Amino acid sequence: MTNRVYIFDTTLRDGEQSPGCSMTVHEKLRMAAKLVELGVDILEAGFPIASEGDFEAVQKIGQEFSWAHVAALARAATGDVERAAAALRPAKRSRIHTFIATSDIHLKYKLKKSRQQVLDEAVAAVALARNYTDDVEFSAEDATRTDPDYLEEVCRAVVAAGARTVNLPDTVGYSVPEEYAALIGRMAKALGDSAVVSVHCHDDLGLAVANSIAAVQAGARQIECTINGIGERAGNAALEEVVMAFKTRPDRLPYQTKISSEHLYSASQLLAQTITFGPQPNKAIVGENAFAHEAGIHQDGYLKERSTYEIIDPKSVGVPESKLVLGKHSGRHALKQRCQDLGFELSKEDLDHVYQRFTALADRKKGLRNDEILALIQERQAAAAAQ
Repeated sequence: MTNRVYIFDTTLRDGEQSPGCSMTVHEKLRMAAKLVELGVDILEAGFPIASEGDFEAVQKIGQEFSWAHVAALARAATGDVERAAAALRPAKRSRIHTFIATSDIHLKYKLKKSRQQVLDEAVAAVALARNYTDDVEFSAEDATRTDPDYLEEVCRAVVAAGARTVNLPDTVGYSVPEEYAALIGRMAKALGDSAVVSVHCHDDLGLAVANSIAAVQAGARQIECTINGIGERAGNAALEEVVMAFKTRPDRLPYQTKISSEHLYSASQLLAQTITFGPQPNKAIVGENAFAHEAGIHQDGYLKERSTYEIIDPKSVGVPESKLVLGKHSGRHALKQRCQDLGFELSKEDLDHVYQRFTALADRKKGLRNDEILALIQERQAAAAAQ
């Protein structure tokens, strides 16, 4: 089995469906350009049946980025599949991604259909989609709460109908890594080389990335994810976290993607500017504090050797540099470094004086800006000159 993992980005589809994340056609095109630059393997551009705007976005992304692999979502229904096919017509590399729920809870309360009806509709949708493209993906919505025997039956049937990728989503973020790995391992074994097994994990229990990685270890070779982890409810697996886990721990996770990681931070920033919110400050990889150090012990170790407290070079994800945040937890070493950065080489006596004033001020503030530190230095210099 190859260790190549395909990154299926759904920022513009599942991500955009979450509150505060709606994008105009122009905004989708701008974000698509960044995702193409980032190197995603498949770009899910929208859900064409949902709105004219989504149809236009899929169409224009296919036109403008002719070298990109563009996907469009469709329910397992004739109108949806045909609408997706029409939107994808300009794309040179297209994928129709069709889905239907397979769990008993969805069948009983949402679809009000039997297992046989759902199986028949899934097969029919895949067969119809194959009339328009050789690349068809099928998703069994709520796969992690589906009876495994029935799920395997559905998977085998849609592959026989022409699906090249089978996605087994943890739609409601219900699964845990060991359990999910077992399910994915069973389906990967059942399908063998006949289809790529894909995963799409939601973060309702904070396990989307962990589940995605466990799935890859069990045989999945496509991960569906989003920039900043945006998506329905608690969001999706964060693309940047999955990619950097592989890149940082090849000893345990020997998997490769084609993502150019130096564009991760700029992709995150562009998305934040486009929608109504950005990642939380402590968000892994792209958060404001991801490469910031305030504790004196950490700052001292970092200044002596970066790897003591940083496992990732910030430049490798496009972050210009680490930040030493000077606050009440900072030590003399960090303050001395900041003074040097500001152009001042202080004696031990001057540094001690500035440090005492610094800690007294920092106790009352969330952190000190460079101009405030500069004022403390100048105050000390003026006092020393007056003596």
